[in-house]
Amino acid sequence: VGSVCNNAVIHNETLMGQPTEGALLAAAMKNGMYNVADRYVRLQEYPFSSEQKMMAVKCVPKYDENKQDVFFVKGALEKILPKCTRYAYNGTLQTLTNKKEQEFMAEAHEIGRKGLRVVALAKGSSLQELIYIGIVGICDPPRPYVRESITTLLQSGVQVKMVTGDAIDTAVAIAQMIGLDTLHSQVLSGEQLDTFSEPELDAAIPHATVFYRVSPKHKLSIVKSLQRTGHIVGMTGDGVNDGVALKKADIGIAMGRNGTDVCKEAADMILVDDDFHTIISAIEEGKGIYYNIRNFVRFQLSTSIAALSLIALATLIGIPNPLNAMQILWINIIMDGPPAQSLGVEPVAKDVVKQKPRNVKEPIITRALIVNVLLSALVIIAGTLWVFKKEMSTEGITARDTTMTFTCFVFFDMWNALSCRSQTKSVFSIGLLSNKMFLIAVTLSVVGQLLVVYTPPLQRVFQTEALTCWDMIFLITLTSSVWVLSEIKKLCERALEQRGKGKRSPLEYV
Repeated sequence: VGSVCNNAVIHNETLMGQPTEGALLAAAMKNGMYNVADRYVRLQEYPFSSEQKMMAVKCVPKYDENKQDVFFVKGALEKILPKCTRYAYNGTLQTLTNKKEQEFMAEAHEIGRKGLRVVALAKGSSLQELIYIGIVGICDPPRPYVRESITTLLQSGVQVKMVTGDAIDTAVAIAQMIGLDTLHSQVLSGEQLDTFSEPELDAAIPHATVFYRVSPKHKLSIVKSLQRTGHIVGMTGDGVNDGVALKKADIGIAMGRNGTDVCKEAADMILVDDDFHTIISAIEEGKGIYYNIRNFVRFQLSTSIAALSLIALATLIGIPNPLNAMQILWINIIMDGPPAQSLGVEPVAKDVVKQKPRNVKEPIITRALIVNVLLSALVIIAGTLWVFKKEMSTEGITARDTTMTFTCFVFFDMWNALSCRSQTKSVFSIGLLSNKMFLIAVTLSVVGQLLVVYTPPLQRVFQTEALTCWDMIFLITLTSSVWVLSEIKKLCERALEQRGKGKRSPLEYV
């Protein structure tokens, strides 16, 4: 039955067709029954659908004188068994009683609990009077590292739900294999989803982990319900039936190897290697890009606010401008550019995927980011103005005054860029040498500043003069304060976070 009611082909150990049908053909080949299909002429096919959950072919024998039509059927046991009136046993046909039906269902449940996909087989002269042949358990094990990937996703706050057309026993067994919690969450069927109203659906779906015996309309309703409750939905699929739900999901993910063309067209992203673990890499990359954008914005805002406020405050308090036009241009174009760009290519942190998902309505410029920006800008402004006032002589502004102020601001910039590499982690934990582009950018910026200070042609352009070694040591020590304060703030925030995690309710220890 499995060979005749089959559209797959195995040629030179290569499967062309669906894996389930390929497994049936492989079993037939091992038992010397691969060519059974050649004995029949197929007249009509009733294709598998998610609603009827069975496939049938109408055939006539090629070589028998009796040309009576024969139907070969495979599919879900609960759909096929009600259409059977007899069953095959040791070469004889027996009447199918209610007791036998219960025994066959119990056998299917037992096989399903082992994580095998159960396929029932039957044949007969009529689709309403079939002969039950038996069931086949097909092993479709989870791919490598799926369990580890799901564990990582759950730790990061991502809800993982399994939506399948398999029976409940198979679905629950596979869910347990891949690490999904089926004991403390609901397991819902497609039929149950049909009975729910929209509010009931929205209340039940977030608390369910496994959905079994579902059709395309059920997949679509699950996606819509999760979106209504404020979730960002990513869905994987490989079949034609997944197309509508993939299109509706916020991120549709199609399988590259086994996925159908319809599925790939509907999806937003294609897994070329069909590896679920690749999704983890995509999430890591996405979170890394987001955090790098925030680092870039923090650095640019703090530097720009500091430069603007420095000029504004000097005007308000009635002192000469501490920086000339060329120096301001140098700071904006040369000094800010390379370090800021290098923050955008900061390597992704190893634990970034375990960080909780952010609220989609949360802006990039958050309250915490504004606090960091203002704190850095305040330190830069205060330090630079203090140096300017300290160096300013009674005779007016000299080249030394502006050079000290100019170099002070530039060094503040470099230390600020170092602190902006991470919003929460110390630079020592992420690694001083982990971002080589940053090192190159800062090194070139410092070398450029030294050339401006010590090269006579550039001294004339920027109106600077050479500083002593002690001047440089003083400026480096002073300007490092913006980085030191940032590190202390991060340390305090991490300590408070750990203290918050340490407070558990008694139930959490159960």
